[in-house]
Amino acid sequence: MSDNTRPTTESAAQNPPPRKRGRKFLRVTIVTIVSIVSIVVIALATTTTINAIATASEAKEIRKYGRLVDVDGKKMNVDIQGAGAQTIVLLPGFGTGSPVIDFAPLVDKLKANYRTVVVEPFGYGLSDETDRPRTNANIAREVHSALQALHIDRYVLGGHSIAGIYGLQYVNTYRDEVTAFVGIDTSVPTQPGIDEELNVAGLRTLKTLGLVRVLTALGDDPYTGLPYTDAQKYQSKIISLRNGFTDTYADEMERFGSNFHDAQKLAFPKDLPLLLFVQSDNTDVEGWMTLHKEQAASVERSELIPLDADHYLHHTKSAEIASAMNAFLTAG
Repeated sequence: MSDNTRPTTESAAQNPPPRKRGRKFLRVTIVTIVSIVSIVVIALATTTTINAIATASEAKEIRKYGRLVDVDGKKMNVDIQGAGAQTIVLLPGFGTGSPVIDFAPLVDKLKANYRTVVVEPFGYGLSDETDRPRTNANIAREVHSALQALHIDRYVLGGHSIAGIYGLQYVNTYRDEVTAFVGIDTSVPTQPGIDEELNVAGLRTLKTLGLVRVLTALGDDPYTGLPYTDAQKYQSKIISLRNGFTDTYADEMERFGSNFHDAQKLAFPKDLPLLLFVQSDNTDVEGWMTLHKEQAASVERSELIPLDADHYLHHTKSAEIASAMNAFLTAG
């Protein structure tokens, strides 16, 4: 009988009952999950701390440029280059960290013949943030207040991307001051996709956790091969990290849909000269070229110039844009 018992005991030791195996598997699983969660928590705590320290350190490295103007009790940054008889005011595309640096290649081509004014709206570049809603009307009024403070009251208005929406509001509100509008691959009120929901809260969380900084470090350099100095590239990077997903930035982002819909009630004044530079092969927005052709056809004097480049046309086509602007404005 003992001979029959021993193999059974050894077999039981080698093959524990299913209940014991289940408990062991559960313990291993719990330990593994706890370990993974701990690693993630530690990693996020690390990136959060590093981000906070780096942000504070970079704030001391930001180099001042332009001049600060009082608007609604806050400071708006404006940079003026050149001394031509005619003035060109430029507005940035959404989320541009430093509009002054971003427009630098174009300003370098324009300033020999024109006084060029780059406005950094609230939340952009070196301008303050604001708690005023980022509506088309508020943004246009604030930019106008900055220009008034500088005694600039006759000018060509130009801009990139979302400036096509704010610009519509602006030229209809201050038509007597604007002599022409120049769009650099500007947004159109009726373009598709304007009602897509954006996870703004999630993006802001990524910034707080330092993950936006990580992704920026791991991503390709967006300025590779472009006419920017190393100093400009670094300043643009740290200013973008500072300004991205702030309260002002988030409010503007959340109002995309309503701002586009509000702009649909407007059109460029028929007597306002309109020059549009458009990305020739935009595969992201259906009917991109057609939308701009319709805008151009809506006014008495217009010109549409397709350019083979990405959305930031002024990064690589500044010479062509400046030359075409000069020809259009001179002919007018």
